[in-house]
Amino acid sequence: MAQERELLSALVLELRRGTLILSVLSQLKDLEYGYSLVQKLNQKGVAIDPSTLYPLLRRLEKQGLLCSRWDTSETKPRKYYQRTEFGDTVYASLKQQWGQMTKTMEELLWEDK
Repeated sequence: MAQERELLSALVLELRRGTLILSVLSQLKDLEYGYSLVQKLNQKGVAIDPSTLYPLLRRLEKQGLLCSRWDTSETKPRKYYQRTEFGDTVYASLKQQWGQMTKTMEELLWEDK
């Protein structure tokens, strides 16, 4: 029974990993700093640990999907992220792919009803 729970937990984690990029990109139309993004995603039911988010943000920035800038006007400097124009294009494509995939999965999963 414990082995079954561990396997299921690992499989759910794999499914979640596949959705994190799309989840993060969906929330970065406007400037957002890391911690506020963690809170925003958590409020919307997407649990993400900061230790997962920050490397993902850096990777997406390296890929040209995000840009960042520091705001040092407050006592605590914050790095803000936002989708680039290229990021907007990629996000739109991923969203379209997601729609197609979920439609297909719905058909596959419920075809035996």
